[in-house]
Amino acid sequence: MASKKPTSDETTHDPEVRPKAARTHWSARDRLRILAAADACAPGELGALMRREGIYSSHLARWRRQRAEGELAALTPKRKAAPTPEAQRQTAELARLRRENQRLQAKLAQAEVIIDVQKKLATLLGITLPAPPTDAQD
Repeated sequence: MASKKPTSDETTHDPEVRPKAARTHWSARDRLRILAAADACAPGELGALMRREGIYSSHLARWRRQRAEGELAALTPKRKAAPTPEAQRQTAELARLRRENQRLQAKLAQAEVIIDVQKKLATLLGITLPAPPTDAQD
């Protein structure tokens, strides 16, 4: 029999959208358990352990480095400290100054437009404007 070419109806793709794979997170206890198992592996068994646990060699290297730096302290998630009252005051002050800066910039832009209109009007009416003062204070 000759092979039959698929028609356009037969080559349609599955319209189902597959969910994105979620990242795996290991607790400090799991990391230490896996490290202990990896340390106990005989030559040639480490690959099977990594496949079974779903980890890469880079995970082992990073976890070993963390373990050497401080056992569980390096493996437990670090919590962020609450901001100090001084830091909160500085953040509030910074936000206030940014709002004020934005308001003043808008006011400056409006003043520049008004000055440009005044210059054009003076030119049309033939009025000579005095030169602006210079800051020649040495």
